[in-house]
Amino acid sequence: MSSRRSTSGEDHGDTFMDGDGAGDRDNGNRREIRHKYRELMQNMHQNRDDMLSSRSNRLTETLEQANKLFEGVSKAREAALDAQLLVLASNLGKEKASQLRTDLTVFDPSSFAEDLLTFMGINRLENPDSDSEDESFAKGYLPPDAWYKLGTGAAKYFKRTPTFHFMLGSFKTEPAVVRQRIERQRRAERVEEKRAMPAQLKKMEESHQEATEKEVERILGYLQTYFRDDPDTPISFFDFVIDPRSFARTVENIFHVSFIIRDGFARIKLDNDKLPVIEPVDQEDESEVDKDNLRRYQGVISLSHQDWKEIIETFEITEPMIPDT
Repeated sequence: MSSRRSTSGEDHGDTFMDGDGAGDRDNGNRREIRHKYRELMQNMHQNRDDMLSSRSNRLTETLEQANKLFEGVSKAREAALDAQLLVLASNLGKEKASQLRTDLTVFDPSSFAEDLLTFMGINRLENPDSDSEDESFAKGYLPPDAWYKLGTGAAKYFKRTPTFHFMLGSFKTEPAVVRQRIERQRRAERVEEKRAMPAQLKKMEESHQEATEKEVERILGYLQTYFRDDPDTPISFFDFVIDPRSFARTVENIFHVSFIIRDGFARIKLDNDKLPVIEPVDQEDESEVDKDNLRRYQGVISLSHQDWKEIIETFEITEPMIPDT
């Protein structure tokens, strides 16, 4: 009775009966497969040491038998036994692989250091008591070019690292510098400068303007004197402003004469030879000049040092008409 219950409980839910008894044959095959799986797992536990031996192929033979049994597996119950056997075989295979040793995987630091020293130019195993001319080499020190030799030999096994640079500046962000106080301070300094500068500039401008007015009046006096002495002879503009002794004085004369013409005290016109002449304007003749309705024109004169020399030679100017102060 107990044997029947055990069999019935073991195969509960897996029995399918038909008219010719095919269900009984299928159950019998499945029971046989499960029995063989259990025998293989029991055999693996009993012969564990033999399977872990590197000289034995018992583990491989067991896996081959399990592969043949798996061909008849059609239900989940037998597949679970197959998975259990594979787990047990994997653990045994891992343990067996960890016991394997080979010289290729063994690293001896002392041997590597000796080989490295030999490559760098020193061999402490040969002639340890040799009297070498280089005392430091005899004592076991590295030669001067040892590290250079090592770096040259190792360089070909390493790729050069590209230069590091930031695409948009440093990734380390820092708080922005508050410039409000600095800007206010600068603005205050600028305001103080603006307050102080006008008074200083005003004095300079007044001084410069006063000197310019005096020089303009002096030159106008010479022009009126020359014209009064010989009113029928036109005064050449070049003869009047050119100073044959000083190019700088010539430029200053032209500058000051421009104020005389601008204010209507003199005018420039062309003579019969189309050359510029200058003459003073009679301020008492109101019909001749009207300062309020006078149309004023401005022009730019370009005078280089070479032009100055050529004018002196062409007009044969030997003495300035406007003497230096």
